[in-house]
Amino acid sequence: MGLTKSEIFTDEQNRLATAFKVLGHPARVAILQHIINQKACICNDLVDELGLAQATISQHLKELKNLGIIQGTVEGKSVCYCIDEKAWKEIQQEIDIFFNQDVNVKSCCP
Repeated sequence: MGLTKSEIFTDEQNRLATAFKVLGHPARVAILQHIINQKACICNDLVDELGLAQATISQHLKELKNLGIIQGTVEGKSVCYCIDEKAWKEIQQEIDIFFNQDVNVKSCCP
């Protein structure tokens, strides 16, 4: 059996690509911004805040949770979400390393 495409790349490249993919949706960016601006966990107020269907928001929360950037706790019938600060800092560091690489533009590009 052949290699999957992700197997030909480094772990770092796969992690960055996954982070960029998850963070590449405006609804997920809006969710993260809302949680950060609340400076607290949020519980079930995203539907009113973002104007998206509950099922859509749940799917976006699932993607963010799978990335590890948010964590959730069940309290009765509601699920509360907050930023996982450790994961946030790890992703931030990986993205910073990626964008802080020296770029030497050759004269072939005007």
